[in-house]
Amino acid sequence: MALAKRFEVEINKKWCKGCGLCIGICPKKVLEFDNDVKCGPARPDDCIGCHQCDNICPDFAITVRERV
Repeated sequence: MALAKRFEVEINKKWCKGCGLCIGICPKKVLEFDNDVKCGPARPDDCIGCHQCDNICPDFAITVRERV
């Protein structure tokens, strides 16, 4: 039985302007605003690696990688 792939979401807080596009597009609701009104992974284990968040980010502040 193959194990499911796991992903990590990295946010560059210096580049994130808090637009919320990534939060709205995530099908698994992985991302939320933090106390600084910047995007952050609230439920990182739920990420399915669809890359919708990093594709929509206008500031290239999000990187999604497969965990090793």
